[in-house]
Parts: sequence; structure tokens; C-alpha cells
Amino acid sequence: MKTPLISTLFGTLLATSAAAQDLGAPLVEGGEVESVTIEGDEGEGPLRGTVTDESALEDLGIAIPAFATDDNRATPANAQGTAALGREVARVITANLRDNGLFAPTGPDSLPDPSFPQITSPAWGTWSGRGAEMLVHGYVRARDDERLVVGCYLYDVALQDELVREGWVVPPADWRRAAHKCSDLIYARLTGEDPFFDSRIAYIAETGPKDARVKRLAVMDSDGANHRFITLGSATALTPRYSPDYSKILYLSYVDGNPRIYVYDIGSGSQTLVTENANPTLAPRWSPDGRSILYSMAVAGNTDIYRVPVTGGSSTRLTSTPGIDVAGSYSPDGGQIVFESDRSGAQQCYIMNADGSNQRRISFFGGRCATPEWSPRGDQIAFTRIAGDFNVAVMTPAGRNMRVLTDGWQDEAPTWAPNGRIIQFFRTTRNAGNSSLWQVDLTGRNERRLPTPVDASDPAWGPIRP
Repeated sequence: MKTPLISTLFGTLLATSAAAQDLGAPLVEGGEVESVTIEGDEGEGPLRGTVTDESALEDLGIAIPAFATDDNRATPANAQGTAALGREVARVITANLRDNGLFAPTGPDSLPDPSFPQITSPAWGTWSGRGAEMLVHGYVRARDDERLVVGCYLYDVALQDELVREGWVVPPADWRRAAHKCSDLIYARLTGEDPFFDSRIAYIAETGPKDARVKRLAVMDSDGANHRFITLGSATALTPRYSPDYSKILYLSYVDGNPRIYVYDIGSGSQTLVTENANPTLAPRWSPDGRSILYSMAVAGNTDIYRVPVTGGSSTRLTSTPGIDVAGSYSPDGGQIVFESDRSGAQQCYIMNADGSNQRRISFFGGRCATPEWSPRGDQIAFTRIAGDFNVAVMTPAGRNMRVLTDGWQDEAPTWAPNGRIIQFFRTTRNAGNSSLWQVDLTGRNERRLPTPVDASDPAWGPIRP
């Protein structure tokens, strides 16, 4: 007969083995993206400030012709060579800027192709005659080591002036990252906001019947490309979150019906067990410094928020009021935590200090408040507002200026873009019950669905990639 200690250790080993078997092939990260100096006059650098009137940008015409090449060379990134790849780069940039909802870009398939010398010396008459206010030029070069050099230039057509330029050296497999970085360069220069295109999204991929759902951890680029499944589905995966430095993904896994919190290392493809409990465990979240993890656990009918070091060890209980306290989310400075509690009789949002002191309710606007998440800018909290339907809403950390951003039947679990300007969530359709990923900006006007190969829930938007 096993002693309790040996039984616990034996169970841990079994759980670790089962979880390891549930991992698929390691997530391929490619090589380093290196910034380089490219040819051209010095731009004035990024604009400063923030966008206060987005309507001024919505009709901004941006021409994005195919990126040129000095020598159409073969590349592993495209069977047709660097010329064809240059067109693909421009298509990705066009889609990024269009889907963001702030601009009116025209892509390469309806524009003339510039010659390589015109990249740094635009044919101004061509573009002013087409009504373009901004012009994006660029090039793709293949080096002898098969790495690619991608240059990106933004011009003001009316002023016939270069606004900004930058270049990157990337492995062939990472050519889309160069397109995202060019998109980030343009977005930051024209809006004064921080970028977000060169980032990834983790989510839960769902397949199978509703009474036997298979839930796998999956990741993809911010535009839905480069999709990968991380787990195989033998154990249910839930609520992923990227670490602040992007190097890891935290998620909850149910192996043999028991909840365990794992940290998946993106670089190595390995994972470590942080904590396991016989009691129901919910919603793990990182601290801003990446050193600890919040989670909720139900004990004897009471669910509270706990903190545990990322390396494992003893947990500290932060709440103790009777009720269900879940979904803790740190403020960007790590000083406060917003969370959901039904201690008042219904789901509402509360804030407390990081040590659990000074707990106070902030939602008093009617309906219920659930799944709050603090913006990376610190100025807003996104949450699920339940007032008949489920909708994504935002409010200040003081609980003021509440605005509902979506009008679906069941929109929930908001997660912020790295720049705090866009919110992603998952939407469940009435009757059919299918779930999919959507995103909306802070105006509530620009909403779109993200492509996923299967049903999707529990999105988590990661930081800008290093």
C-alpha cells in the first residue's frame, strides 16, 4: 500500500508523463529578425501622441504596390523567386492595414509595379494621379546565405517626402514577420500608437460533439497565418496566456480529470508543472514581472484567488470572502488585481491590492461583470457584460465610463492587443453553439472575425515578438 506522500508523487509522475504525451511537435520559432540600415534619406521618426479622432484616418488612402527586387532570385520562401515574394509581402501589409479598420489601403494587385530604383525615388505623378495620400514602397533581396533583406519605406505623396524607413534581415520562413514589422512601422508612424501586428495569439481549438468536446492548445500569427496545434487533445486544455516576455505560454490542463497548471516553453517545446490540485482550479494568469501566477481554486464550497511562484511551491491565498472569486488580472505595474466575484449576490468586478488588501467593488452599472482583463496601457479594463446577452465592454479602473463594444448573442473572454487599442474575444452563435475568434477596436465600429481551422475559444493575445 502506498503512503499518502508516495501516492501523491506517483500521481504527479503519471500526470507529467500524460501531459508530455499530449504535446505535439515543438513550435518552430524560426531565426532572429535583425534590423538593418537601408538606403534613403533620413525620415523624421515616429509621430508622438495618440489618436483622438480616428475618423481622420479612416479615409486615408495608402497605396501599397508590390515590393521590388534588384535580382529575381530563387528563395525557399517562394518558388517563383523574390519578385513574387515582394507581391506577397505587399498583400500581407495591405490586409493588416485594411483589417485594422483605420485606413483605406489599395493593394498590389490593382497598382502598377514600381521598378527597383523607384523604391527610393518614387514616380510621384503616378501616385498623386491615383489619389494616394500615402505610399508604401519596399524591396526584397535574397542573400547568398538564403536569408532575406526586406526594406520598407513610407512616403507622403502630397509633400513628396519620406516619413520613415526601416529594414530587416529574416530567415526565409519568417518573411511574413518582415511584412508585419513593416505594417507596424506604418501604423506607428501614422497614428502615434504602439504597434501590434508582429505578435501571436494563443487560443483553445475545439472539435467534436458538445458532450465530448476535444480542446487543444493552438497558436497563430495576429492575422491567423502560421497556425499550429501545440497539444494533441488527449487532455483538455483551457485559458492560455503568454508570458510578458513572450517566451512561455501558461495554461490549465485536465489530465485524467485533474486540474494542473503548466508553463510551455516556446523555444524548447517542453513544459513544466507549476501546481496541481485535487480541487477545481480556474483561470491562471501571469504577473507583469513573470515571476508568479494567479489562479482560482474551490475549497469546501468557496472559490478564492491564489498566487504561486512560477517555479512552483506554496500558494498564497489572496481572497477569503464567502463566494466565488475568479479571473484575476494584474494591472500593468503589478500593484493591483482586478477580479470577478459573486460576493454581492451576482457576478461583479472588484479591485484589490496585489497582496489582497483593500478589496472593493467597481462595477455598478447594471447587469453582471465577468472575466475582467486589465489593458496593457493601464487606462481601461475590458470585461464581459452580462445583461441578457453577453457582450464585450470596457470601463476605467475606477468603474467609470462603461462602454459596450459588441452586440453579439454571446461574446466573452476579452484579451488585449499589445498596444491596448484592440480587444479580441470569442463569440458563440445562438442555437448552433459554434464558437469563433473576433476582434473589435475601442470605437466599437471596426469588428472582424479571425480565421481558424476549427471552433475557437479562450483567446490570449501575446506581446510584440522579440
